[in-house]
Amino acid sequence: MTNASEEAPPRSRGLYAALVLVTIGLGLLSRKIPGLPGWLSKGAGDALYATMSFWLVGLLVPASRTAQAAFAALCFCYAIEVSQLYHAPWIDVIRATRLGGLVLGHGFHGMDLIYYAFGVSVGTGIEHFGKLRRRRT
Repeated sequence: MTNASEEAPPRSRGLYAALVLVTIGLGLLSRKIPGLPGWLSKGAGDALYATMSFWLVGLLVPASRTAQAAFAALCFCYAIEVSQLYHAPWIDVIRATRLGGLVLGHGFHGMDLIYYAFGVSVGTGIEHFGKLRRRRT
């Protein structure tokens, strides 16, 4: 029987790096699928951004608990979204670049907060049910 206070086994950095890359690819692809309604491609992209953020926390802090990683990823995504309310010339110049726009976004949309919560939930569900963490022996 395991002790509830026992730390979870660490994540595989290689696996989480691969998950980050695959999720980035899927997120970029979600914006290019012809015939997909704009709200769906944007929502899918935002959810995948949050899932990628969850994988990234797992990559950078492999021993973190799933709930901690989820909270950190959600806080990151929410901070990025709220930052879109701020429009100083220097940050708008960054947002005008392809990479800056992908990372920082362009304008605040309240619905994105729901997409982010869904995306982080998908990542935690995959981690939990996919048993992506190594088991201690």
